[in-house]
Amino acid sequence: MKIIITGSLGHISKPLAEDLIAKGHSVTVISSKPERRKEIETIGAIASIGKMEDSEFLSQTFQGADIVYVMEAIGYESFFDHNLDIMETIRRIANSYKIAIEQSGIKKVIHLSSIGAHTNSDSGILAFHHDAENILKKLPNDVSIKFMRPVGFYYNMFAFIQTIKTRGTIISNYGGDEIEPWVSTSDIAKVIAEEIEKPFEGRSIRYIASDEVSPNEIAKILGEEIGKPDLKWVVISDEEALNGMIAAGMNPKTAKGFMEMNASRRGGVLYEDYFRNRPKLEKTKLKDFAKDFASAYERIN
Repeated sequence: MKIIITGSLGHISKPLAEDLIAKGHSVTVISSKPERRKEIETIGAIASIGKMEDSEFLSQTFQGADIVYVMEAIGYESFFDHNLDIMETIRRIANSYKIAIEQSGIKKVIHLSSIGAHTNSDSGILAFHHDAENILKKLPNDVSIKFMRPVGFYYNMFAFIQTIKTRGTIISNYGGDEIEPWVSTSDIAKVIAEEIEKPFEGRSIRYIASDEVSPNEIAKILGEEIGKPDLKWVVISDEEALNGMIAAGMNPKTAKGFMEMNASRRGGVLYEDYFRNRPKLEKTKLKDFAKDFASAYERIN
């Protein structure tokens, strides 16, 4: 098949592209960065350079494709841009995808969404996934869409390294012994590759998770791997968390969204729909990721 992948060569898109190419599919990878062209072509994909907000560019790239995989990708540095409205940016990208899908005649779409997309309340910054899903749901009924909803990414735990190094603890405005799901990006890529080769019909939702552990278990497992068996997860107030992110330079509106997202983890509010539609867990467990975490921990001074 001819498959279009957005997200450049990110944590999900690169292993996904490599998997599909190995299976004999023709893969085009969209990137906004011209310097990525050579790397894209090196893995055997076709490079298409342009912006996600440019629906005309996307429409031309989508022409003749069997399936498109779309995600609303924004860089980490965007969270610190005080002039950027992330919610509006995501809506603009999702609308661009919608226009391009209609204009190009694509009938099979896989959309990378997220846990929390089932609601626009009590999910903080994740509400933009709810908005993006609803924009794509306005496509004609003959366009089949598979909404992929991964849970929290393991690699987000790398953010813990700084406070472990400086304060000897993991710090957040949620914690304790409540079980919550986490996922490896390689497992997400594997699931998406599976879904690409399965039949498409109507609109469907699939949650993706690799392991289910509590914050206290995370501290124990990561601590043991980095040689700090007494590592603790310390819970602070919402106000302290918000002020800390703002002090670090984050856009105050974005920081509020992250604080609210973490607050929604308390009591399992964020995970209600996940547990109603609990998926089979994928293979990469937290103990596997902990080895990568320890390697990163050693590299960072």
